[in-house]
Amino acid sequence: MNHPSIAIVILNWNGKKYLEKFLPSVMASTYTNLRVVIADNASTDDSIAFIKKEYPGVEIIINDKNEGFAKGYNSALKKVNADYYILLNNDVEVTPGWIEPVITLMESDPKIAACQPKLLSFDDKNSFEYAGAAGGWIDSFGYPFTRGRVFDTCEKDMGQYDEASSCFWSTGAAMFVRAAVYHEMGGFDEYFFAHQEEIDLCWRMQLFGYKVFAEPKSLVYHVGGGTLPKGNSRKTFLNFRNNLIMLSKNLSFLNACWKIPFRLSLDAVFAWKSLLNGDTAVFTSIAKSHFHFFYWLIVIKNTTPKPKNPFCTFGGWYHGLIIWDYFLKNKKTFKEIIGNK
Repeated sequence: MNHPSIAIVILNWNGKKYLEKFLPSVMASTYTNLRVVIADNASTDDSIAFIKKEYPGVEIIINDKNEGFAKGYNSALKKVNADYYILLNNDVEVTPGWIEPVITLMESDPKIAACQPKLLSFDDKNSFEYAGAAGGWIDSFGYPFTRGRVFDTCEKDMGQYDEASSCFWSTGAAMFVRAAVYHEMGGFDEYFFAHQEEIDLCWRMQLFGYKVFAEPKSLVYHVGGGTLPKGNSRKTFLNFRNNLIMLSKNLSFLNACWKIPFRLSLDAVFAWKSLLNGDTAVFTSIAKSHFHFFYWLIVIKNTTPKPKNPFCTFGGWYHGLIIWDYFLKNKKTFKEIIGNK
């Protein structure tokens, strides 16, 4: 096969314990024409000293401050020249031959701009991992889910999603992306800081006529929640705020006019339910996210139009409402909701 140049770029912030544990598997990758880069978000632990001592061949880019996932990668990738980037979390263990299947697929179709491997849980290697599973989907109101994980239900991996498939978004935990397309899109939206910036990027790619895929022949194991653990109020705030911003940016004007108010209402129902259950942190985080969304909409929003393909088709787009299926119709798995896709 052709061997285009690849840079594995690992964004790190105080993650020495993960680098010690998982970098050996990355360094054992057999793909030729490969380099490994640590993009450090101004860590205050001894991550950099560890890398310099134990892995002197690894390139290091140090950002001036903790710029989050979005800007941290944007800043670093301006300094990395390659045909493909693999954006890899520092809490991911890769498996032998994990790169080749994805690159083979992407090289077969120049319209595939992003692709992900199959993500299983590092702590339960028979189960799909929350952050990406076997490919990201989204419903028509902006709720993300995956082949293998719907809300908090993570399925066991029994080979049910082992076919390469078009999807809506590729997980940021292990995202293969064409470098030229990444820069054409302007990279991640830096206002997001972290969470759902990869979904926004994949949405924009598709609006420009590109495709997003998952290739389960490639397998990695992900710890997840290493920087902001699940249930963290900052994580809740970013997820709700960024999802609303993403809808505002990428939906057509007519769809945004009614879908965003509907989403705000659904968010409010969830916030009040959380408050009645005694979870004031979730209520506060959602209320704060709405305030910041309106601030973005009125003050920050870049209204410069971007070229879009009016005839583009989206992979991994579910025309229903996932919360209706999951909570009211009690359909807990991807295949119960979507069928064999």
